[in-house]
Amino acid sequence: MFIGFYSGFIERVPYGSTHYFRQHPQLAKELIDALLQRQVSLIGLDFSGLRNGAEHTPMDQYCADHNTFVVENLSNLRAVAGRDLLIYTFPIRFSGFTGLPSRVLAETI
Repeated sequence: MFIGFYSGFIERVPYGSTHYFRQHPQLAKELIDALLQRQVSLIGLDFSGLRNGAEHTPMDQYCADHNTFVVENLSNLRAVAGRDLLIYTFPIRFSGFTGLPSRVLAETI
């Protein structure tokens, strides 16, 4: 199951700016745990992480340890909000990254 969170942040704040990476929205830890309990396999965000600062990487790992992966910096989520979708992720091979860059496509059902 894929759950996407549309905040509009990626549309309002310039990608790559300090503000974009340090002052983005966050999901409450209780919400993240609820998603993991429901066995959500993919969490999509239109901002740069579930949590800010030092909590970012450990929370990604926490989710991965529960077989849930986080896809950050998604654009155009507004176009598919509220629709049933098939989500496809296509990893892109790069070296030297802390994450796994990928192309993400959504197909309405």
